[in-house]
Amino acid sequence: MSALLEVKDLHAFYGKSHVLHGVNLRVNENEIVSLLGRNGVGRSTTVKSIMGQVQTQGAIHFKSQQINGFKAFQIAHKGIGYVPENRDIFPTLTVEQNLLLGQKSGKLAHTPARWCIDDMYQMFPRLKERRNTMAGVMSGGEQQMLTLCRTLMGDPDLIMIDEPTEGLAPMIVKLVAEYLEELRRRGISVLLVEQKLAIALQISQRVYVMGHGSIVFEGTPEDLMANDKIRQEWLEV
Repeated sequence: MSALLEVKDLHAFYGKSHVLHGVNLRVNENEIVSLLGRNGVGRSTTVKSIMGQVQTQGAIHFKSQQINGFKAFQIAHKGIGYVPENRDIFPTLTVEQNLLLGQKSGKLAHTPARWCIDDMYQMFPRLKERRNTMAGVMSGGEQQMLTLCRTLMGDPDLIMIDEPTEGLAPMIVKLVAEYLEELRRRGISVLLVEQKLAIALQISQRVYVMGHGSIVFEGTPEDLMANDKIRQEWLEV
């Protein structure tokens, strides 16, 4: 299986603060990979680094091309979508206007997109009901749906999602998990930053565990469940 994203010896810095210490990971084509760990270990910094938002050293390759030093919009144009933890919607625009802003346009739209607004409304009927509602007045769960869908409208080959189930009701968490599996069925790879171990193990082909800015475990969900020491030391409260 060929690697879509490959990160080698990645170090990241906030000013003089050294946050990531030689992170190595990969996401293959048509794969869901989860990045697990407690708060503050560097998971969000890892995806921000890949997206060109943090000062880094090391190598980041996407589709065999090194993307270190590219600006975030250039990385997005290469085919990486990023859903930040803060549900970065446009609050004064409607649901449909937010979705339309996510579409590729001009020279970037040279191939038919895998997704359209009707796909979003079919997966999340609640968004269709609220298509003319200002995004800022919606619930947290609805805003999470909208952020995910707006990113998909850019037709990425890889989507990185930071804590998509944080603060959501169990029914919406289940819906998000089904949604992520649907992405893989449509040929989109996923790098998922998640604290809910059950969700990550249910939908992932491989998992990484982070601790203190480094990868401390890589394997299948089954490998992780069989490794009590790693779970107790790096995941369980």
